[in-house]
Amino acid sequence: MNPLSTRMRPQTLDEFVGQRHFLYEGSLLYNSIQNRSFESAIFFGPSGTGKTTLARIIVAGMGAEFHELNASTCGIKELKDVLEAAKVKFFGLQKEVVYLYVDEFHRWNKLQQDSLLQALEEGVVRFIGSTTENPYFAVNNAILSRVRAIYEFKPLESDDIVRIMENALADRDRGLGAKELRADRDALLMLAERSGGDARIALDTLGFIADNMTSARITLQHAGEAMQRQTAFYDRSEDKYNLLSALQKSIRGSDPDAAIHYLARLIQADADILMIGRRLMVCAAEDVGMAYPQAVSIATSCVQAAQMTGFPEARIMLAEAVILLAASPKSNSAIASIDGALADLRTKKIDDVPAHLKDAHYSGAEKLGRGRGYINPHAHGGYIDQQYLPDSLARDGTTYYRPTDNGREALFKKFLKELKE
Repeated sequence: MNPLSTRMRPQTLDEFVGQRHFLYEGSLLYNSIQNRSFESAIFFGPSGTGKTTLARIIVAGMGAEFHELNASTCGIKELKDVLEAAKVKFFGLQKEVVYLYVDEFHRWNKLQQDSLLQALEEGVVRFIGSTTENPYFAVNNAILSRVRAIYEFKPLESDDIVRIMENALADRDRGLGAKELRADRDALLMLAERSGGDARIALDTLGFIADNMTSARITLQHAGEAMQRQTAFYDRSEDKYNLLSALQKSIRGSDPDAAIHYLARLIQADADILMIGRRLMVCAAEDVGMAYPQAVSIATSCVQAAQMTGFPEARIMLAEAVILLAASPKSNSAIASIDGALADLRTKKIDDVPAHLKDAHYSGAEKLGRGRGYINPHAHGGYIDQQYLPDSLARDGTTYYRPTDNGREALFKKFLKELKE
C-alpha cells in the first residue's frame, strides 16, 4: 500500500494547505491557475511543503500534457526526449504546449540546465522547477531570466499540519477514516511540531501509528514512541510557553541560576534549538538592549553555532548565551521607544515629514521646496541643532528614547545630554 502522504496528496487547490503568503483566493497565482494563464515558475523551499503537489495541481488545471522528471535520477537524454516530443506538438498540427516539471532541479549542472534554454525561448514548454536550494545561487541566471516567477515555499505551520492529519483521519477513501480512529489533540500537536514543517513526515508517522497500534485512540505515548521523542514537554499545551516565559523573566531579573535551570528543563523536554534561540534573541534586544548593545550579536552567534553543531553540544552555546544575558546590565529603552512611537501613530494626528528632511535628489525637488534649509551635521563637527521630528510632535516636546544609567547606555545618555548643552 502507498504511504499515507502519497494517498492524501491534494488533488485540487481547495485541498491544498499552506503557503498563504502567495497562494490564496484572489492572489495572482491563484487567478493564473483558474484562468489557465499560468506559464513558468520555480518553486523553492524545504521538503514536504507542497512544491510537487502544487505543480501537479497546476498542470491538471491547465489540461495540458505533463512530463515529470527528477534531476537526481534523470539526465540530458531524458530531457531531450521530452523536448523533442514537445516540439512535435508545438510546431505540428496540434499546436499544443507541454508542461515540464523537474524536481530537484538544482542537481543538474550548468550544461544540463542550459539544455532547456532554447525550448523556453521558443515557448515549446512551460517549465516548473522545484528545488530545496536558493535558486539565485543554484540555478543558472539564463534560466532565471526566462522564468517569470519564483515562489518560496515555507515550512508548514503546526496548525496546518494538524489540519492535514485530521483530514487524513476523517477521509474514508484515501485516508484512515475506515479505521474509525480518534486522536488526542496533544498527540497530533507533537507530531506536527516534531515534523519540522514537513507534512510528509507527519502523515507517514501518523500512518505508521495507525497501522501498528492495537487500540482505537492515538495518544501522546504513541506519538512519542513513533517519533522517538520524549513526551513530557507536551503533557500540557501551555508547558513550553511557561518554560520560555520563566526563562525570559529569569534573564530579565538577572538570575543566571534560575535562567540556566529553565534552559535545562527546555532541553530535557526536547525543545528545539530555534524555539529557544528565538526567545534568547528577543531577550537580548528587549531586556538587555542598549545597556549592552553587543548582546544581540553575541546571542545570535551562539544560536547560529548551536544550530550548526546540534545537540548535545548545542547546549553549551545556548548556556553561554543565557548566562551572558542574565549577567548583563538591563535596559528596555529600545522596546519602550518603538512601542511609544507606534502608539502615537495609532492615536495622534501627526504632521508630514519636515520639508527640509525630504528627498531632494530628483528633478523638480527644489521647486517643491524639498530639502531647502537642511543643514548637514557633518559640516559642523558631527552635530547641529536642527528639528527632525514632524512639527506636531516637536511642538509637544515628544521624547521616545529615555536612556537609563545602566551599563553602556549611561555613555549614550551622557553623549546625548552633552550635545544639547
